Amino acid sequence: MKKVLLFTALAAALASGLAQAAEKLVVAATPVPHAEILELIKPALAKEGVDLEIKVFTDYVQPNVQVDQKRLDANYFQTLPYLTNFNEGKGTNLVTVIGVHVEPFGGYSKKYKKLADLPNGATIALPNEGSNSGRALILLQKAGLIELKDPKNALATPKDIAKNPHNFKFKELESAMLPRVLDQVDLDLINTNYALEAGLNPAKDALVIEGADSPYVNFLVARPDNKDSPAIQKLAKALTSPEVKAFIEKKYSGAVLPAF
Repeated sequence: MKKVLLFTALAAALASGLAQAAEKLVVAATPVPHAEILELIKPALAKEGVDLEIKVFTDYVQPNVQVDQKRLDANYFQTLPYLTNFNEGKGTNLVTVIGVHVEPFGGYSKKYKKLADLPNGATIALPNEGSNSGRALILLQKAGLIELKDPKNALATPKDIAKNPHNFKFKELESAMLPRVLDQVDLDLINTNYALEAGLNPAKDALVIEGADSPYVNFLVARPDNKDSPAIQKLAKALTSPEVKAFIEKKYSGAVLPAF
């Protein structure tokens, strides 16, 4: 009788443990600041019954591909213009869950201290991805360096430049490669996450930078089939908590701005 009772108690304990087991959530992120922010909220999510696993990527393609293929649950690294362009180009149907932060995009130089010092024929490096290329060129236009055929074209490339009075030369590279050519070009337009990884402080080092009103919010992204799941919604809530807001403001000193 004692053995039966013991077995029953163990079975009940096991069943209870399984019922309370944390739900695994695998999320892709680029190293800075996305993975750092996700690491911050892991303990809070664990208390909510979510076991967050962070997969760090250094490119902008695989995080979307693997979420679409259901190898990952979500990702956190991209803006809406980039996602829209990716979905249209790759035939995917990824969706935004919630906006978390803005990374003001900037231009850097190791040769010159201000934009006015750029010589005629200077070489400017910029991202080769559609939305990031357009973002860089729109920033150059706002700075008065070039004129685009369509000033609001978020997917502009150097071919869309209408006026280039200083005969600037443009070097198009994958975003992750841009910090590596900073010594080789006159002006380097770098996404803030890669600038931070390279030890640059956008608020201090950028010769030109977007304002706090930048529309390029970084989103948590998932699929239509899981975006409303309890685990994803808990993640979304944690990412927009007062704790995350305070962390962003303190750690990144204006290089990253809360969007909530």
